[in-house]
Amino acid sequence: MIPKLETDRLVLAKHEVSDFSALSQLWGQRSMVQHIGGVPSTERESWMRMLAYGGLWPLLGFGYWAVREKATGNYVGDLGFADFHRIVEPHVKGIPEAGWVIAPEYQGKGYATEAMQAALSWLIAEQKHQESICFIGPQNIPSLRVAEKLGYIQDKEVFMNGSISVLLRKHLI
Repeated sequence: MIPKLETDRLVLAKHEVSDFSALSQLWGQRSMVQHIGGVPSTERESWMRMLAYGGLWPLLGFGYWAVREKATGNYVGDLGFADFHRIVEPHVKGIPEAGWVIAPEYQGKGYATEAMQAALSWLIAEQKHQESICFIGPQNIPSLRVAEKLGYIQDKEVFMNGSISVLLRKHLI
């Protein structure tokens, strides 16, 4: 079961088929993926992403949520945790990897930080993991700021998927 989390302004819940149009539009924008591989997703790739989001939960016990504004119900973006079995040094398999993406029209409102604080509180309460990690491109200053606000500490730069990313860690215990 996917837990439903609420903050003052946001609801984090399972993805619904009705989210697909907004999700596909978000992941199809070059500006949204410039720091995440740089290639916009096709409609089919976005559909497969949404299916994968649902599949994370029963396999791993954690996953991604759809983020919606509480006041309007509008889809804002996706965030949560995954284990993508990244081939990097140091070894990170099995460690919940945080990630977030917020649609451009909702950026600059603190939504990523607010929602990820709720997600991290949930992960900590589960008491199953000692740490969480995230990978952020060194040019992605807004996401690096979010990670810092969430308590992630820069560990090292790693070469991954053809480019350099910053590996950040957060101790949960």
